[in-house]
Amino acid sequence: MKVYTTDKIRNVVLLGHGGAGKTTLAEAMCNLTGLTSRMGKVEDGNTVSDFTKEEQKRGFSISTSIIPIEWKDCKINVLDTPGYFDFVGEVEEAISVADAAIIVVSGKAGVEVGTERAWELCEKYNIPRAFYISDMDVDNVSYSDVAEKLSDLYGVKIVPFNFPYFKNEKLAGAVNVITQKGYEIAGKGVKEVAVPADSEDSLASYHDTLMETVAETSEEFMERYFEGDEFTEEEIRDAVRTSVMDSSVVPVEMGASASCQGVSLLLDDIVNYFPNAGYRKISGTNMKTGEKFDADYDASKPKSAFIFKTIVDPFIGRYSLIKVNSGVLKTDDTVYDSELETELRLGKLYIMLGNKTSEIPELQAGDIGAVAKLGDAKTGDTLSTKATPIRYEAMSISTPYTYIRYKAKNKNDVDKIAQAMAKISSEDPTFKMVNDADNRQTLMYGIGDMQLEVVKSMLKNEYKVEIDTMAPKVAYRETIRKNSNVEYKYKKQSGGHGQYGHVKMKYSPLEDQSVAYMFSDEVVGGTVPKNYFPAVEKGIIESVQKGPLAGYPVVGVNCVLYDGSYHPVDSSEMAFKTASIQAFKKGFLEAGPVLLEPIVSLKVTIPDTYTGDVMGDLNKRRGRVLGMNPIGGGKQIVEAEVPQSELFDYCTVLRSMTGGRGDYEYEFVRYEQAPADIQAKEVETRAAMLAEGIED
Repeated sequence: MKVYTTDKIRNVVLLGHGGAGKTTLAEAMCNLTGLTSRMGKVEDGNTVSDFTKEEQKRGFSISTSIIPIEWKDCKINVLDTPGYFDFVGEVEEAISVADAAIIVVSGKAGVEVGTERAWELCEKYNIPRAFYISDMDVDNVSYSDVAEKLSDLYGVKIVPFNFPYFKNEKLAGAVNVITQKGYEIAGKGVKEVAVPADSEDSLASYHDTLMETVAETSEEFMERYFEGDEFTEEEIRDAVRTSVMDSSVVPVEMGASASCQGVSLLLDDIVNYFPNAGYRKISGTNMKTGEKFDADYDASKPKSAFIFKTIVDPFIGRYSLIKVNSGVLKTDDTVYDSELETELRLGKLYIMLGNKTSEIPELQAGDIGAVAKLGDAKTGDTLSTKATPIRYEAMSISTPYTYIRYKAKNKNDVDKIAQAMAKISSEDPTFKMVNDADNRQTLMYGIGDMQLEVVKSMLKNEYKVEIDTMAPKVAYRETIRKNSNVEYKYKKQSGGHGQYGHVKMKYSPLEDQSVAYMFSDEVVGGTVPKNYFPAVEKGIIESVQKGPLAGYPVVGVNCVLYDGSYHPVDSSEMAFKTASIQAFKKGFLEAGPVLLEPIVSLKVTIPDTYTGDVMGDLNKRRGRVLGMNPIGGGKQIVEAEVPQSELFDYCTVLRSMTGGRGDYEYEFVRYEQAPADIQAKEVETRAAMLAEGIED
């Protein structure tokens, strides 16, 4: 592929509900533009963009793929994204470097929750968009019904650009609202034809809507419109281009992707009406001067690029996907990574086509490409020059809240699993693994259960290691509510020197539960020599790691050594440490031991219609609803405090209750005493584990 200048580049992301037809549309674009010789099918696992084994096995996209195509002397970088909510991190990476979006809507299923979420993402990132209604060759699919639903949702900015006509109940062509001409779209070809008689009313209606939109672009046009003056086609195109780029007009396109019908009309409109790569503004910070650096995809400015995604594939290796924000990147350039504070040599530059690479000598500002083997450079890093070191703001990536506990099936694979998970995490920043040392468990976090299931499958099939997953242990804590006064004498005689340690201890609750313990001594008269005090504290340190009640870490205990005795020959540090451990166990259990559970502050964002269901569910989860805040767009944020143990399956339940329209986030706020039944159950479980010799 040749090098394209900024004004000839279009960066377009495909968004939409899972199964709406994004990958099939991308495949049609590849086939229509000559990148492939035949159409692949998702169900056959042979599409350009779904190239991983997991995607082929499951029949849906898991990661974002880049497909650069050439059309009408322009390069269109198509970013095909997953539709399932669990892989939203991939979508966020792609949309952060896109200049416009195609929201694919299934003609069969109509407007779905994924359609609405795609719109919300476009609003968040403020990018132009168009709707593409797929499956127009399927029986009983109605373009007008879907277009009307879109108008109901998003208002007058929804404007049909191409709508279908049929012959013998089969898709035969399209009518273009701007040119007011008909086009036969049999297969890949397009031939101009007369507008069918039964499409004239629809054309008149859609054209009137478009003319109203054009009139609103200037006072002059408004006056001409009211005077009944006709706009020229060029005036309409210029006005429409301006309106599409500022999102005051959202085109509605259509087609049958599986047979490539209508796709060429869509590509024409991408080239004609979507912004080129230099349209949007972007700025970073000059790390040398601290001043703002307006990159703005200007090829004449110092070179800079942003790593928006990393691919770590067992077969094709590691690639950093970049968007050039300013200047021109060339093969063998030396760049400066402002995060690593080091210089790196680029080597070869590539463009990606699914999992295939093609070398290119340079990448102009606004273009998207790839670099192999960039050392420790990671997603979110900025590449620039040492003379003008730039740093761009990190992308906004969703925080994962769904988690599960895992263990290696084979203990010898622990290191391999950690390395494999690190690679997966570098590809998808919404996946992370956590070593919860306090509770002796390893956790993996994701956006939802599907993502975690995919990771488990990837480990087995691609990295040849296996894990078992189970419900995570709750991070309970143990403390006391009363005072106790105990003594313990450790005495052992087995010939020769014996062991002797005798302590008298007082235990009481601490107000500050952010610390495990406080230790002090009130020994008088040397009944316990000072050189044994550290041994007593070591016994406490060991004891608070696994509490006597249920084996959870201890917090908030004041420990005082006030008396005891020693033997001049048999006493030792080990003896006093052992006595301290046993005294702690005895004193803790006599001081009103209680289990503390973690409480989180939960915020649930939902449409108004689901408020009652969500609040009822939170009450079942022992939650305390603190209030509701309307945020516009018919949505509410419900704020509540909930025990963390009650949120294990919350992602799945919330999606089920709200049809996928609900989001949530939470953060730890404090520990509270667990109810008696929860405490009794945990103590019983712990006792049963110990009885069976299970430590974890």
